[in-house]
Amino acid sequence: MDNMTIEQAIQNNINVKQQILKDVALLNKVEQSIALIVNALQNGNKILFCGNGGSAADAQHLAAELSGRFYFDRPPLAAEALHCNTSYLTAVANDYGYEEVFARIVKGIGKKGDVLIGLSTSGNSQNIIKALKQAKQQEMKVIAFTGATGGEMKALADILLNAPSTDTPRIQEAHITIGHIICEQVEKQIFGAK
Repeated sequence: MDNMTIEQAIQNNINVKQQILKDVALLNKVEQSIALIVNALQNGNKILFCGNGGSAADAQHLAAELSGRFYFDRPPLAAEALHCNTSYLTAVANDYGYEEVFARIVKGIGKKGDVLIGLSTSGNSQNIIKALKQAKQQEMKVIAFTGATGGEMKALADILLNAPSTDTPRIQEAHITIGHIICEQVEKQIFGAK
């Protein structure tokens, strides 16, 4: 095994995190995301997540942190990853096309004041873009987790959380770090620090 490759991957991860730490504008957008999510949940709304592949895993992971628990026992929060119903996903992909799988469920269950969090390292996943457009039509708020450029999702997001990288694994690692910070702070602000 090549230790330089292992060490370089770890160093690249650290470099991205250091860039985030120094990016005041991005840190402010993380704070705005926390406030938006707290406000939505306190007003009886829900948080919906969508992503593909590794970003789907991250979407499910973060939804579980909110709906289950993060640091301490507390009531569940209304959060759901939209890809978890495989019968729905495969039926809609078959009948309407894969680009419609998230937009259709957003149309069905999304309400004004809900928050849709879309994750795409490129910012250009068409099924996520269609879901964000649908959410905007329904007066939902949109948070986009992307890579450095934001892609097409940049124009649709109320808040753009664009990890400062173009390397998919490093972007996904940054998304989980930012997502964990959001989940921790949402939990603390709603239920009080334990």
